[in-house]
Amino acid sequence: MAIQRPKGTQDHLPDGSPKLSLDTRAAAFQHVQDTARQVLTRAGAQFITTPVFEEADLVKRGVGGSTDIVRKEMFTVYYFGDHGGFILRPEGTAGIVRAYLQNGLKQLPAPLKLWTHGPMFRAENVQKGRLRQFHQVDYEVLGSTDPLVDAEAILLMVEVVKALGLTGVRVKLGSIGDPADRDTYNAYLRDLFGTHVERLSDDSKDRLERNPMRILDSKSAGDQVLIAELGVKPMLDFLGNDAREHFQAVQKYLDAWDVAYDVDPSIVRGLDYYRRTAWELHHEGVGAKSALGGGGRYDGLAEQLGGPLVPGIGWAFGIERLLLAMEAEGLDIPGLGGPLLYVVALDDEFVGHAATVAITARRVARAEFAYRAVKPGNAFRDAERRGVRLVALIGSDEAQQNVLSIKNLATGVQTTVATHELNAFLSEQLEHTGSAVAPNSAVAQENA
Repeated sequence: MAIQRPKGTQDHLPDGSPKLSLDTRAAAFQHVQDTARQVLTRAGAQFITTPVFEEADLVKRGVGGSTDIVRKEMFTVYYFGDHGGFILRPEGTAGIVRAYLQNGLKQLPAPLKLWTHGPMFRAENVQKGRLRQFHQVDYEVLGSTDPLVDAEAILLMVEVVKALGLTGVRVKLGSIGDPADRDTYNAYLRDLFGTHVERLSDDSKDRLERNPMRILDSKSAGDQVLIAELGVKPMLDFLGNDAREHFQAVQKYLDAWDVAYDVDPSIVRGLDYYRRTAWELHHEGVGAKSALGGGGRYDGLAEQLGGPLVPGIGWAFGIERLLLAMEAEGLDIPGLGGPLLYVVALDDEFVGHAATVAITARRVARAEFAYRAVKPGNAFRDAERRGVRLVALIGSDEAQQNVLSIKNLATGVQTTVATHELNAFLSEQLEHTGSAVAPNSAVAQENA
């Protein structure tokens, strides 16, 4: 039996592959990334990349030692048998904040907006929309505590998914207050759950001591039953004046921009460095767990990583989950289409010449060529399979006269074009159709 890909991973395949779904199309991933790039760069965000593996201590501090991610789902990287301290990144925020601190990015104008995309890794149970290697689009803003920054971050997340055509999305918005508010809330939770310890799951018993807010995120059905029975008060009831005013300001901006949201008191972020604004983006088309992604303010993270106080806020969504939502709404991605030009030699001696013609044509359009001599009928059939619009034939007469016999497969019209005038001819064709743009064109550069 041939070797198979690891469980919980996907191959992202070229269009035309058999059994291809939207979340396994390489072109679909590229489309999501290009759309995010367009929306976020227009808002002033700059692209950043960080390693796919980091020091284990960074991930433990950045994600939190009490989380399931750190305790159960991390992929540890060993080399030469003597380190064992590298972790495949489970999320992007900690690495970006580490890069900000290490590379002196505080010198750049604040607030600094950064974004990235790439693979993340978690050793979790595989299910619909939950993979062990998955991909995220990640947006972070560093250097400001202004609620206007929070509201803009939420707006941009919504704008990215709407630019992809999604309509069935909804923001669930909450706040987890300031550290003093959280201390008060955690004390309340310890008192409340302390008399029901025997009913808590083992994980939640541990969380009761470490971080009681994490109990509210428990995946245990028994824990959720207990939470409902006890009528646990939400974090929103414990907000101090400053955090409450901040939360109200965020909502005021969102209301002004017509961003639809529901205030959801159940949203919590259990880690110590999180502050105030927290939200999730949901879509019912991705399964029982409807969240496409989420975000929150993390003003204490830089200090947790050993740096100075640097306020921050960010979000991420899973590309695979977003593509499932698009598929649920019946959305597809814009087709790239086939080449504008397919150059075919009719005799073996002209194959090299055909290649040269096609390569030169790529200065203005997408062009391919046949790697061997082909008869006209076969050339046209092959071109149709590739989605080609124009087929250029080179036989002995064309080579001698330095011209190309070109057939438009859509109209059936045939014409003769001088080889040195081909690019001008192709440019004229593009003016009428506006597609099949060359890789070095302005549009392609914007999407690079």
